[in-house]
Amino acid sequence: MNNQKKTLTFGKIIVYSVGIFGIQLLVGYINTYQSQFYTSVLAADLTKCAVIILISKIISSFADPIIGNIIDSAHFKSGKMKPFVAMSIIPFALVTTIMFIAIDFKSETFKYAYITVTTVLWNIVMSFADIPSQGMLAVLSSSSEEKNSCAGIANMLKSLALVAPNLVVPVICMLTGSAVITKKEYIISAVAMGIFAILTTAIMLRGSKEVVKSEPNKLGFKEMFSELFSNKPLMIIFLINILGFGRNMAVSIGVQAAAVLLDKVTIPGLNITLAGENLPIILGVGAAIPSTLSVVLTPLISKKLGVKKTFMIFGVYGAVAAMGYYLLFAFGPEWFRSLWGILLGQFVINFMFGPHGFAPLIMLSDSVDYREMTTGKRTEGIQYSVLSLSIKLANAFSVAVGIFIVGLSGYVGTMSFADVTPHMKNVVMAAYWFIPGLCTGLSMIPMLFYKLDRKEVRQQIRDFIAKRDSETVAK
Repeated sequence: MNNQKKTLTFGKIIVYSVGIFGIQLLVGYINTYQSQFYTSVLAADLTKCAVIILISKIISSFADPIIGNIIDSAHFKSGKMKPFVAMSIIPFALVTTIMFIAIDFKSETFKYAYITVTTVLWNIVMSFADIPSQGMLAVLSSSSEEKNSCAGIANMLKSLALVAPNLVVPVICMLTGSAVITKKEYIISAVAMGIFAILTTAIMLRGSKEVVKSEPNKLGFKEMFSELFSNKPLMIIFLINILGFGRNMAVSIGVQAAAVLLDKVTIPGLNITLAGENLPIILGVGAAIPSTLSVVLTPLISKKLGVKKTFMIFGVYGAVAAMGYYLLFAFGPEWFRSLWGILLGQFVINFMFGPHGFAPLIMLSDSVDYREMTTGKRTEGIQYSVLSLSIKLANAFSVAVGIFIVGLSGYVGTMSFADVTPHMKNVVMAAYWFIPGLCTGLSMIPMLFYKLDRKEVRQQIRDFIAKRDSETVAK
């Protein structure tokens, strides 16, 4: 493909990816700090919060197919996905901010009811922003090569966005002069990241154009669920995310894990000491470098080997590295429990994360084209809603199971490092390293049955797209 025919230039890819970064930054803030805010500011019980978050996310996840159906049945001149992103980003930023407003509850029942309602509301609003923003990838170009390139960069920025709050919040604390995260730092962080998300999303909407058009396609509930269960590639993507739910558990318990695993750390030359809730920045830096390298390498390797082989290679590596390094931490020499031993583990293990966000996006983009080829209908909305549904359910289990395990270890939000026992460290590290490795191994099982990566099938999809585009031009 020559440059004259190129739809997604590098500049447009960056513009789209920056918007994804802004939206996912808010997701990362909630995933990382929601439970810690409840325990340290609202004085809620950690295990109760885990159950509430799980139930709330499961309840709200059933709205995802409905949202996908709304998108597929809508008709706007400006596009299929962009209008919904535009309509949702400000409410999404506002609800995220509301989640971190400290209320002095007099009733325990009302407190937990409030946590439940706001968590359900946040997840529904998040889906209205997340589904169409992710779904835009399928309509920005007809070229699978261009979409692969776009997915690689978007996935890299998405991965960085999910851990970026670990840097943003400690910086806010430094600016306010607070050694710990108080209700003031939580709300300032929420407002700052909300404004950033709105601005970056505006840039994405301004600089992106939907080029793949389709007619409104309204589905009834019977047809919707038929789409969910009759589309084999879609089901494989769903199962990859569900079985691999624990892959992101380290992010969801990063604040608690840092407080349990690390004593206060003084940054040389800056006279800055980090402790307690502000320590995730240390673990975040240790994870960000290998994760970024992995995300950059994944599209290059996938282009050479295909998305299936790439996913399997990284999967085997991740399972062995994460579970093996946990055993060294729990039963090996004391050095593996030190700051440098933990940072080395972060570096080794986090190379596994590259394909986790990249592969489902590429697979789903191919699934949309394949489904159109075999049925004559494009259903980006419903298919990306299934992706969102699977991610949300996986995230629900990841957050809930991770927080529940941390709670079982005996950790409480106001605990000092001096009160941490070796047993507590082993239990927390099991959720931080061992379970992510185990789930990485499990997520490879459904990928064994993925067939759209075969050479002959990909050629069929290319031929169909070329024919469809030529017919569109002729009209």
